[in-house]
Amino acid sequence: MENSNNVVWHRATVTRRRREQLNGHRAVIIWLTGLSGSGKSTLAHAVEEQLHRRGCRSYVFDGDNVRHGLCADLGFSHEDRAENIRRIGEMAKLFVDAGLIVLAAFISPFQADRDRLRRSVVESDFLEVYCRCDLSVCESRDTKGLYRRARAGEVRNFTGISAPYEAPVHPELILDTDKTSLEECVASVLDLLARRGVISETGSSERP
Repeated sequence: MENSNNVVWHRATVTRRRREQLNGHRAVIIWLTGLSGSGKSTLAHAVEEQLHRRGCRSYVFDGDNVRHGLCADLGFSHEDRAENIRRIGEMAKLFVDAGLIVLAAFISPFQADRDRLRRSVVESDFLEVYCRCDLSVCESRDTKGLYRRARAGEVRNFTGISAPYEAPVHPELILDTDKTSLEECVASVLDLLARRGVISETGSSERP
């Protein structure tokens, strides 16, 4: 495989700043991390629904969805997990350059991978949200049967069972999703975005 030494980044005349001005809000990566079953994807889509109603442009990257295409060639070894997050991070950065609010819902179990992504962008562009949830509650929500299969040894390298999860050290927001309602969690994320100047305090006029 050839390297990218001869590849030069082309700077567009339509800049991220101009796109943000057109959108009426800042672009940012909201990185939701937590165990399988902690509510990351549910929360990401619920937040996106509210952002859409406010007239904000956003997109959700979901762990399962990207493994159907972009990362279909990857497994669940430590190395493959790191590569999975690297690819998503690069894609998320492009979407931020496009002026969108990116909601990325990934277990992303390793602190080093999340730190690497944080360092690759401007500090204010990365908001880490830890969906903290007791393992027993995650298992009780096991709609896909993955925890049961992992306990039976049928699924290898399953986070929380046969593979470790490293909780965020300094996330921008911690949500106890086993004790807090979805509506309250959504409100907390929107409040974070408002406090960080990504969206206005009141939001744009709602769409039907």
